[in-house]
Formats: sequence, C-alpha cells, structure tokens
Amino acid sequence: MTAGARTRRAAFDLQAAARRDMTEAGFTPDLPADASRQLADIVAHPAPNDTPGVRDMRSLLWSSIDNDDTRDLDQLEIAEPLDGDVVRLRVAIADVDALVAAGSPLDRAAGANATSVYLGVHTFTMLPEALSYDLTSLRADTDRRAIIVEVDVAGDGTLARCDAYAALVRNHAQLAYSSVGDWLEGRGPAPAQVAANRALADQLQLQHTLAQRLRRQRESHGALELETIEATPVLSNGTVTDLAVVRVNAARLVIEDFMIAANMAMGRFLLAHHRPALLRLVRSPERWPRIVQLAHSLGDTLPDTADSVALAGFLARRRAADPDHFPDLSLTIVKLLGPGSYAVTSPDGAGGEHFGLAVYNYTHSTAPNRRYADLVMQRLVKTALAGTPAPYDDAALEQVAQHCTEREDAARKVERLARKQAAAVMLHDRVGETFDGIVTGATPKGTFVRLLRPPAEGMVINPPPHLDVGDRVRAQLVATRPEPGYVDFRVVDH
Repeated sequence: MTAGARTRRAAFDLQAAARRDMTEAGFTPDLPADASRQLADIVAHPAPNDTPGVRDMRSLLWSSIDNDDTRDLDQLEIAEPLDGDVVRLRVAIADVDALVAAGSPLDRAAGANATSVYLGVHTFTMLPEALSYDLTSLRADTDRRAIIVEVDVAGDGTLARCDAYAALVRNHAQLAYSSVGDWLEGRGPAPAQVAANRALADQLQLQHTLAQRLRRQRESHGALELETIEATPVLSNGTVTDLAVVRVNAARLVIEDFMIAANMAMGRFLLAHHRPALLRLVRSPERWPRIVQLAHSLGDTLPDTADSVALAGFLARRRAADPDHFPDLSLTIVKLLGPGSYAVTSPDGAGGEHFGLAVYNYTHSTAPNRRYADLVMQRLVKTALAGTPAPYDDAALEQVAQHCTEREDAARKVERLARKQAAAVMLHDRVGETFDGIVTGATPKGTFVRLLRPPAEGMVINPPPHLDVGDRVRAQLVATRPEPGYVDFRVVDH
C-alpha cells in the first residue's frame, strides 16, 4: 500500500465514527459517575462465592466454546447420558445479578443501553469490562457463581424435564468455535486442550450428538435453517485490512442448539412456577403473501397461509439447488419475516410463538452480560427459586420489553452502518478496480451488488436494463463515502 493510500484511509477515523454513531442512536458509551463509583466498590470488595444454598459443581468438566477473542463469557455447558436414550444437558449462566443489583446505578446504566453493541472496530459492552470481561465472566480456571439450567432431552429431541438452581462452577476449558468446529467436522486436528484430555474429547462428541438430536426435533416442526452473510472488519494496527465472513460450523451449531434449549427451559420453568417471563417472539409473518410470490418466481409453491414447515422445506430445496445465492435468499426471507420483539407472558401461560425457531414460550436468558432482557430474566428465575416476589410488576416488565426491543433494533442499525463504513474505508484506495459480484437487490429504490471478494456491498450507478437479483456481474468501484457507509459501483460486464 502506498503512503497516499494509507493517508486516504486514515482520513476517516472509524473509532471516532463508532462513538458518534452510538451517541446519535441514543446510546451512552461512557459509564455515568454513580455507576463508576459502584464499580470501583465492587472491584475493591468482591462478593464471596460461598453463599448458603449454592451447590458446589466446580468438579464437573464444564467448558465453553465461543469466538477466539471473546472475553464476556456467559455460558458453560456439560452433557451427561442417563438411563435409556435420555441425555441431561446443563447450561451454566453467569450470575450477573449477584454483583449488579436491580435498581443500582450499574443496573440503570445497563438498562438504558440494554445491549452490548459489536461494531468490529470497537465493542461497546452493556456492562463495564471490569465486570463482563472479568468478575461476571465465566472465564477459564476461575470459580464463578452461576444459574444452572438443567434439561433432560429424550431420544426424539423433546425436552422431557426442566429445572434451574444456583451453583458454583469452574470453566475447565475455554475453547474456540474455529478449532473445535474443524475437529468435529474432521477438517482439522483436535485443539491442544482436547487432545490432552480424553474425557473432554468424549464430552464434546456427546455434546455434538445431542445438539444434532435437538436440531432434528426443531426442524421436524418447521425451524428455519437460514444463512446470511455479515462481513466484519479485520483490523491490523487499527487499519481495516479485510472483511471476514463467519462460517457456520459444527461447534457454532452445538452452542446455538444448546442455547435454544436452555432459553425454552427457562420459559417453562417460570411457567411451572406461575411467574411471568419475558418472551422473545417472531410472529407469523404479515408479509407471507410476498414470500409465496418469491417462491413462485423460483419455480416452487407455498400454501396461502403461513406455514413454517412448508417454508423450511422450500429453503432446504433452494440451498441444494443454488447454494451460491442461498445467503441472499435467506436475507430476503429474514426481512420478510420481520424483526423479533420482546413481550411479557402472564402466570396463566398466555404466550406466543417464535416462527423462525418453531417453538413457543421462548425466552432470552443465557447472555446476561450482553443483553438486559436476559439479566431481568435471571432475576425472575432467582426470585422464583427463593419464593420471593419478583422485582418487577407487570407494568415494569412491559416497559422493559418495549425498551429492549427498541434498543436492540437500534443496535442492529448501528452495527450495519459500522460494517458499511469499514467496507468504504477499506475500499477507498481501490477506486477504479473491477471485481466479480452478485446482484443482491433490484428495486425501484436501487440496484445493489455484493462483491465475492471482499464481501462488500454497494449501489450500482446507472444500472443496465434487465439486471436482476442473482445475476453475476463485473463491477467497477467508482466511489466510496465512509461517513454514510456508501460504496458505488458501475457494471462493466453482465
């Protein structure tokens, strides 16, 4: 790269833009003074772990699987075969509430932002890093308090029994998606910790088998298997050098399947204790007729009434027929399904569905370091265990549900803008070059192309007639505008 190119890239400060984008979206990037004082007191006087009534489960072979660089670890997992074909799954969830009490300054600050925001160039954590990266993180070789979700999974993948309780745990192996996934798929060697511990290797293989059982059961009820492309910036010395696409692998699916099971179990646990819960809903899509039209345009058929089983079958056929364009189809379906939202169920069991997962009474409860709804759910579970009143009345829970929905929508918009800004900065010194691409959108609002490498997306200026979604093109980069995240192309070969 030339000195001039480095200067052009440095002219737009992605770190400063990230902070500015957060503020403009209504987030507060800095910790308020009263919350800072509370944090200093927690760090200086950490709470003891040996609380009465907490089970000591540190000897179990708990492990975590997450991104290579993740420090805010919310969950640990372990599976245990029982009689017959039943397998007991335990998921340990960091007891954030033990240090962040409801109504405290830190809680108010976390509730205001309601979610961590991952912008690639910087992560704005919901809780300060001294907590989420350390004192409330289930990091390796450290004793931590947790809430255990215990689920017995039958041979057909149904959840036979659910329970929850407090425990002391220890993460014996902090593992990464990439290396564990390659090993489980037979594409790479076992990670060093796994190779050195036969019991851990057997445990992970059992988890892999159990996850497949859970997934098959959901798929039989119409769970949607979608695949979207989200390119995140790769940084070197603060400079964006590439855009990386995360590949879904066996290890990611293990954690995804376990978290879905744990979140369902939490909803069932509170329902059994006649307590309200925060549900995560994706309702039956209002734009189902457009999904039917889309299927028809691809030579397939769907029923006139929303049917997740039929949609799942259509998606499976399209993945097999056209894997290159399946991520773009998935993105279209995601947009037509509409965003998820939070809602409050009542103690009498009135709830709702998650159309995409094909489940009912599904919650968000497994990431209290990262999502405020999960922290609220943790408090609801803990008071149910203690037999004490919930710290929120129905009106307060409704307010939390609405606020968390709005903040998560805002976070997605900021994250999307940050990815576009990073792509514009990375491509800024490549104006005039020509790339292979795929048309991802062709509407009256504009025609859009995604490059095959790097996977950046932008608008086509003066698109040629009859250009349509899925067309392969050669696209010349004509301009980038980092502030709004714009990348403009001209099609030179269609």
